[in-house]
Amino acid sequence: MKIHIFVDEFPPFFRGGLGTYAMEVSKRLAEKNDVSIFTRGSDVDFKYDFWFKAKVFRSPNIKPDCYPSFLPQHVRGWGDDGRRFYAETLFYNILSAYRSLEDKPDVIAAHDWLAFPAAIIASSNNKSPFVAHFHSTEYGRIINPSPVVCEIEREGINKAEKVVTVSYAMKEEIKTFYSNEDVEVVYNGVDTNRYNPKNFSGEDIESFRRKFNGEKVVLFLGRLTWVKGVDSLVRAMPEIEKACGNVKLVIVGRGEMEDYLKKLSSELGVNVTFRFEYISERERILHYLSSDVVVLPSRYEPFGIVCTEAMALEKPVVVGAKGTSGLREQVVSGETGYHIDPDNPHDIAVYTSILLNDDGLRRKMGRKARKRVLKNFTWDKCVERTLDIYSSVGC
Repeated sequence: MKIHIFVDEFPPFFRGGLGTYAMEVSKRLAEKNDVSIFTRGSDVDFKYDFWFKAKVFRSPNIKPDCYPSFLPQHVRGWGDDGRRFYAETLFYNILSAYRSLEDKPDVIAAHDWLAFPAAIIASSNNKSPFVAHFHSTEYGRIINPSPVVCEIEREGINKAEKVVTVSYAMKEEIKTFYSNEDVEVVYNGVDTNRYNPKNFSGEDIESFRRKFNGEKVVLFLGRLTWVKGVDSLVRAMPEIEKACGNVKLVIVGRGEMEDYLKKLSSELGVNVTFRFEYISERERILHYLSSDVVVLPSRYEPFGIVCTEAMALEKPVVVGAKGTSGLREQVVSGETGYHIDPDNPHDIAVYTSILLNDDGLRRKMGRKARKRVLKNFTWDKCVERTLDIYSSVGC
């Protein structure tokens, strides 16, 4: 099958889970299919390379200087950075669609609104069916959703032969805001060969853990933004420290809340180590393995690959389970971790403390967590299901 994939985020460029998804799924799709990926570039010319067997076309990074004259009225109020981003996104879509028209695929796939216009243009011109993948929606991501982005998402649904999303929680969100049509669910996954605790010796883990000075470790890894709920976790730390003694919270990630979180932890007088940086996969795995509990109190999380990674490494996970939460579908509360209210620091503290104070329970839940991942959340299962959907609409 010949597949064209439009995705705004692709290695070495990452914003979040979508980049990981695109990286892992595309290389597996390309093992037995002719896959072309159309993504953003960083140069002034088209660039062409390979990701394993998948062809990667990187569109020129054109810096438009004619906005806001050609931008929608609402976008003109986004500020300089927002207007520039929208204009660059528009150019990416047009140039990628143009490049795609040099070939006729059996199916076109696009991921989120940032790539839907390219797929719609390509599909309408070469008559190839279009599958729209939603990893989140504007209504869920943003407190005050942009009508322009919402309209692009709606048009993507209207033009697509199939709509696919990453959890049943997201399926309900899409149906609530956009469409009563059927939406297919395909869970994201993890590479359980790479994310396997047996790949690291006890000495490797102990050596890495020494930097935490023998303290019990609570780990948060992800974007430092309001929807991730990390502020609630910091607020839970005084109660956790009181219940469990010598505990360190380790926060790894980047985002607009960096200064706020430092100030909050200082005001509360809690033991927090910050790593405001993107770290290598090896370091990320060692952070998981060196932690006692992984806490991800997201207020909005369509799926949550960080949770899957932690579970694959036999770590119990305490997760936000309010609103749109794919985490709720991954973690079986009381068996592989616990569900909590992300807006309630006391709730976070209670269930994190239960795990910190019971070594046997942590080990038991961790083993069950990996078994659940192996059964339900691998990239191979994700690709198999995705190919079934593509085959059902392909030319």
